[in-house]
Amino acid sequence: MNAIHPALPGSIASTVLAIIAALSVWTLLAPPPDTSRSTIFFSLARLPGLGAAINRAVSTPWVLLPLKFLVVGLFLLVIAAGLLGSPIAGRNIATVLTWTIWWSGLVISIFFVGSAWCAICPWDTLAQWLVRRRLWRRAVPNNSLDLRLPRALQNVWPALGMFVALSWLELGVGITLDPYATALVALLMVVMATLSMALLRRKTFCRNICPVGRTIGFYSQLSAIELRPIEPDICAKCETLDCYHGNADVEPCPTSLVMGRLRQNSYCTSCGNCTRSCPEQNITWRLREPGTEAVHGARPHWDEAWFMLTLLAMTGFHGLMMLPLWTGWIGNIAHLIGDSGTMLVTFSLGLVTVCLTVVSVYTVLVVATQRLMQVNVDFHRVFASFAFVALPLAFAYHIAHNLNHLLGESASLFSVFANPFGVNSVPMSIAEMTARPALISAQTLWILQAGLLVAGFIVSVRVIRLRGIVILATAGKSTERYAIWRLSPILLFAIGMTLFHLWLLMQPMMMRM
Repeated sequence: MNAIHPALPGSIASTVLAIIAALSVWTLLAPPPDTSRSTIFFSLARLPGLGAAINRAVSTPWVLLPLKFLVVGLFLLVIAAGLLGSPIAGRNIATVLTWTIWWSGLVISIFFVGSAWCAICPWDTLAQWLVRRRLWRRAVPNNSLDLRLPRALQNVWPALGMFVALSWLELGVGITLDPYATALVALLMVVMATLSMALLRRKTFCRNICPVGRTIGFYSQLSAIELRPIEPDICAKCETLDCYHGNADVEPCPTSLVMGRLRQNSYCTSCGNCTRSCPEQNITWRLREPGTEAVHGARPHWDEAWFMLTLLAMTGFHGLMMLPLWTGWIGNIAHLIGDSGTMLVTFSLGLVTVCLTVVSVYTVLVVATQRLMQVNVDFHRVFASFAFVALPLAFAYHIAHNLNHLLGESASLFSVFANPFGVNSVPMSIAEMTARPALISAQTLWILQAGLLVAGFIVSVRVIRLRGIVILATAGKSTERYAIWRLSPILLFAIGMTLFHLWLLMQPMMMRM
């Protein structure tokens, strides 16, 4: 028996429904959006008094290096506690810190700091130290074979496979409740990152293989911050491209990006190599309108579209299987097909079914939208363009779901830090779980969750309108007012997924530990 998080009340859900209905009507009746409107952003380098300090901070390794030491220290503690400590998940810092604090908090942090986690990732840091044998300076030689990844894998398909596999281990095998398994998976990621760096050029693991990095990268398209040039003209005239090649002291860009041509956060790891190598100190952080890249800035690609849609399906599936209803459903199905024991076959069938359902419904509605739009545009392009609608929907629900874990289950972190290995501990009782003080009131949590769903729907509507207009314009079709209603099938997809997420939040959710 598990402790339960309280469900979103009907009164708040009704408000969300009313807002979604109003926004849907507005979407179909409002004039076409202005595609020429420029993005609003503000460079932190221009802040009076603080701009120079920010520039100095991003152009030196002495800010990131202490953070890397801290994170690696915590990571090694997780490994030690997982391998040697108590098997009780709620008493061992390996599971509490990894799944309740890190993973829940990481998704939320992306909105505010983009891909900053990748800059201090312990997997990459340890691989860097083991292979390059430098704390931060460029290693010459770099101790790598510098092999190219086969062309067929120079995309996010490997990361997508890893993402599904990690989700299967997390949700199906149950490594979130197993400190030992958590430590083994963490070690496996370090081994993979190290082997990749020793064999392949630059950081292929970060760009093409790491499921966490690619999740962060795609979600970062919605964040309120980006690393960009201060003066674009300086980058346009640059002939050395130190941001790409590096220099005598600084490694090249790990994911092969050129700052002057950078238009989206997807593959930026915020490592700071470009800021340190730029001879003009022309790169800094800047604030921007959230969701800019997903709405119109990012270029559509077939493999990335599948990753975003799978991300949407998996976030919903994650919420679904934490409902008390799920236990009854999966039990009935397992009995029907004769799956006993861990019911791993039944779980795998459920995972595949949910993913295929989301992708299939999306595909049907994309086809319907394409026909209504009457455009002679390649299906792959339309499919990939509208796939950006999945990002704000997934991100909004992912944060709303994780708020339950982070704010409702993290109070035990203090006691776990006092006894990180869980020595002589006993399992946490239901009474103890429910008595843990939440960091905010339930009412405040519900308002935040409702607001997130509405915000995600608003951004998804903007994606539909802007990218729909671009497809129409590309095909030479009129973008007058009458054309907007032709986007109604893909709008129906956004409405359906938002209603599904709302229903999930209205159900009581089991606490993880």
